[in-house]
Amino acid sequence: MREASVSRATAETEIEVRVNLDGSGAYDNRTGVGFFDHMLDQLARHSLIDLTVRATGDLHIDDHHTVEDTGIAFGQALAQALGDKRGIRRYGSFHLAMDDALLRAALDLSGRPFLVWNVDFPTAKIGAFDTELVREFFQALATHGGITLHVDRLHGLNSHHIAEAAFKAVARALREAVEPDPRMGGVLPSTKGAL
Repeated sequence: MREASVSRATAETEIEVRVNLDGSGAYDNRTGVGFFDHMLDQLARHSLIDLTVRATGDLHIDDHHTVEDTGIAFGQALAQALGDKRGIRRYGSFHLAMDDALLRAALDLSGRPFLVWNVDFPTAKIGAFDTELVREFFQALATHGGITLHVDRLHGLNSHHIAEAAFKAVARALREAVEPDPRMGGVLPSTKGAL
């Protein structure tokens, strides 16, 4: 079973994340940040990765630590669930259209974390949520999941649509990358012998 649970506790947050890579996209996410929960739900549903998040953080300051630390814990859980990565497709990419927004995500479960982020937002906030935290989440996910991740906004006028399309595009790319490839026959998808 490709499942993992990660607990992370700091002076700023307490996070618990559970993932099942072979799930159905079931989700139960409670971070105290409504818009972020909505985005995590989209990430689970469209990746078909079952995701449960419980987070308490210093929301009296702002949402930053809760969002970033959830990204860290999710990245760690994803890496644990992938194990040695034998037999997976490894790469994934997706163009996702959502109304006015068109986002492209491409990723490699390389073990070499790197984020290229070409996404800007027309507004600084979506409701009470700081749009800059979308990048912070994906930076933490890429770093702690060992993912080379590129996300580009090709079109977009509405900040909510842009953010949601980014989460869904990454989700669909993740879905492709974590799937077992029947032609790989359990072989590591690398000529280096390790990822």
